Amino acid sequence: MPAPVRITAQLDNAAWDACAGDANPFVSYGFFDALEASGSAVPAAGWTPQPIVINGPDGKPDGIAPLYLKAHSYGEYVFDHAWAQAWQRAGGRYYPKLFVGVPFTPVPGPRLLVRPAAAAGTRDRLVAAIEDATRAGRYSSAHVTFLEEADRAAFEARGWVLRAGYQFHFHNPGFPDFEAFLATLQSHRRKDIRRERRLAQASGLALHTRIGADITPRDWAEFHKLYLANSDRKWGQAYLTPTFFQKMADALGDAVILTTAEDGGHLVAAALHLRGKDALYGRNWGALRQVPFLHFELCYYMALDLAFREGIGRVEAGAQGEHKLQRGYLPNLTWSAHYLPDPGFKRAVEAFCTDERTQLELGIEHVDGPFRAPGA
Repeated sequence: MPAPVRITAQLDNAAWDACAGDANPFVSYGFFDALEASGSAVPAAGWTPQPIVINGPDGKPDGIAPLYLKAHSYGEYVFDHAWAQAWQRAGGRYYPKLFVGVPFTPVPGPRLLVRPAAAAGTRDRLVAAIEDATRAGRYSSAHVTFLEEADRAAFEARGWVLRAGYQFHFHNPGFPDFEAFLATLQSHRRKDIRRERRLAQASGLALHTRIGADITPRDWAEFHKLYLANSDRKWGQAYLTPTFFQKMADALGDAVILTTAEDGGHLVAAALHLRGKDALYGRNWGALRQVPFLHFELCYYMALDLAFREGIGRVEAGAQGEHKLQRGYLPNLTWSAHYLPDPGFKRAVEAFCTDERTQLELGIEHVDGPFRAPGA
């Protein structure tokens, strides 16, 4: 069997990461390579790599768009199934479509990977190249998810439809420890969190934060079982193969963190986090036992402990989860961009996104967070 096509095939590690930078581990060569080498994001799974690379005058890559031809909309976390159904009812063919982003990863970050010394206009050239590929393949659409601000502006300037979403992020103003954070909360929220931590820590399980080389191959094998257990409960489909986590850990080193609950040295529950330049990103979680408040302890509170201890400015807790709000994680807008060559289809999607954004912003405006009012 021939080796799968690789999105990183045209470039080596150094050339890719010169464009990706070191702030966000999810766009690193190592993360993409682990997805593909493990068989998680490959053509057989509906992810056909078609990366766009623009070289500079020196012959080195100035910009990369990690683009995939998609046979479905799974693993994207920006849901367009209703658009697909509408287009197909109108007689169109929605799939395959083009997608730019990180498979199975609802984490905002750069999507147009541009070398700091790149020629002016590289972002615009990448966006134009995505449009050209969409038209040349007669695809229904192209989608770019979880954009950073600079990339969002590049797509907006070329008339792409922007869609808003939201996630819950914790912004650390420089708390020295967890108690300093608790002191800023409304009293009943403070009491709730203390109670939740006390009960989780009294479960009889050993709680640890393991970083990089402290995480063993056996830990990763056990973590995949936890990941499968959670996938079975929530979605019924696991995207990541058994070898992914070890390959990712080998590539990313100390950027990889597990917060674990262990019994006899074996994982009963664990949460995976990746550390960037000034952010801690919560990703996957799983448990074999249902222990009260253990999910909150491993996914949120131990992540905050680490952020306070090491001065990490932001903790992102991933997609969904209104329960995060009462634990200090506040709503932040996220953005995706969508290119639809058919003018009528674009107008319909644009109207939908405008109405959706209005409702979303109204909801965020009236959020009742857990913090005390200033001066209270």
